[in-house]
Amino acid sequence: METVRSADGTVIAFDRSGTGLPLVLIGGAFNTRMSASGLAALLSDRFTVYCYDRRGRGDSGGTRDAGDYDIEWEVQDLAAVLSATGGDAFVYGHSSGGSIALESSARGLAMQKLAVYEPPYAGQDGPTAEFAEKLRSLVENGHRDEAAAEFMALVGMPQPMIEQVKQSPYFPSMAAMAHTLPYDVALVNGGVAPVDRLEKVTVPALAIAGGSSPAWATNAAQVIAEYVPEATYVVLQGQDHNVSDEVLAPVLAQWFGQAV
Repeated sequence: METVRSADGTVIAFDRSGTGLPLVLIGGAFNTRMSASGLAALLSDRFTVYCYDRRGRGDSGGTRDAGDYDIEWEVQDLAAVLSATGGDAFVYGHSSGGSIALESSARGLAMQKLAVYEPPYAGQDGPTAEFAEKLRSLVENGHRDEAAAEFMALVGMPQPMIEQVKQSPYFPSMAAMAHTLPYDVALVNGGVAPVDRLEKVTVPALAIAGGSSPAWATNAAQVIAEYVPEATYVVLQGQDHNVSDEVLAPVLAQWFGQAV
């Protein structure tokens, strides 16, 4: 584990592996830097891969108060990790991590290329500020398990599956990150793709969706490809939001200019 300091002094923890051009991986809700370790392993023979704990998660510092958050901090955290790469890097973000990648590029953060997988711009019925406040209230009152369950229901997980997850050995670690779920809600802009900011993305972008995901995923990828000046989208047949590392890795390697 290595660390770097964000603009506000927050310590951001990251792992570095492999050799080659730098590639930063950004996780979504419930993710730590370890969540991307499988994908990193598949890419580490072509890239120097950086996986980091977003603030408030894992070994990174930052706000632990669910009511205290600013998207700009996530941009500054990514900037700090990019500085540790020694130069312009490639950036890949999954789910709300993709939103961070897009928002950062729109704000002028230097990167060579970016790729995103299903940023959750699910449409007008997306998560609201009121829902984020509900999650904050649950966390502040000690109901982390319930907050995690509410978030899983929001993203479409059936209740029987939620109950299975709650009985799993990894659910305690998910509940431990419940205070960060309002952050992910804020990142998705109420479910509406921020087209005014997408138009400001100046690097080539690849928007990816799974063929077995809900229709919103493909719609969101198409919107990103339409409004980002230099972008395209691809659908990975047979994949859903939990995309296979083995399927995704060669797509990213090809997009970022390396031979598969």
